[in-house]
Amino acid sequence: MDKKKLIRKLYSYFPKKIAKKYHDYVGEMVKTEKSEINSIVLCLDVSYAVIKFAIENDIDLIISHHPFIYGTPYQVLKDPLKREYYDILKKHNIGVYSFHTNFDEGEKGMNFALAKALNLQNIQPLKECPMARYGTIEPCEIHQFAHSCLEKLNMEYGLLLAYGNPLIKTVCILGGAGSREAFIAYKEGVDLFISGDTPYHIRKEIIEKKLNYLHIDHEVEKIFMPQMKQVLLEINDNLLVYIVDDVKQAELIVKD
Repeated sequence: MDKKKLIRKLYSYFPKKIAKKYHDYVGEMVKTEKSEINSIVLCLDVSYAVIKFAIENDIDLIISHHPFIYGTPYQVLKDPLKREYYDILKKHNIGVYSFHTNFDEGEKGMNFALAKALNLQNIQPLKECPMARYGTIEPCEIHQFAHSCLEKLNMEYGLLLAYGNPLIKTVCILGGAGSREAFIAYKEGVDLFISGDTPYHIRKEIIEKKLNYLHIDHEVEKIFMPQMKQVLLEINDNLLVYIVDDVKQAELIVKD
């Protein structure tokens, strides 16, 4: 498929203009002269395992969620490992695009996919935080719902703050580092907010205000890969789309 047409179509779903300009970098990270794209590998981050797979399978393009170059190339490529990866990709003529917060907020993007995975109904964005998605469920006891979340999101554990109404009807999710948006969701009437990268002071305020919150680690964003694959194949079902999931979670240890 023509690369320009493919990227243009992806931007129609995930426009650059909705990326969070104050802290994000999206788009082309490693430029090549290839005009045709037949094979793509999807990943959360561009790692050694991803690059190795791309070389061995003669991949035309890597699409990552987290930006391969997070900042200006001049600053980022001072890092020896990042420079090494960049040079290898250039040598093998493998391009890299990254779709980050524009994918998070996009119509068929991250938080839409997470809300669908939770079987939320009447899914819609928060008014004051359109990146987040909320919806309704049949009334459910909060611990029961939290346990079902782990299974549906394929997560090993979560951290539940169950200080609000024990019977929940509306749920909002914001994958990755969205904990600071929790109070927007509560203001819009959400019973349970789900996100990650949750610092102490956010947790403390949630407890003091007697609200409900479920911490899910940042790795939940690996849903990027199957969701982006679905979008790509809707665009052109002749594309060869591979997933390299080398996301590793920390070992959970508990007191004996």
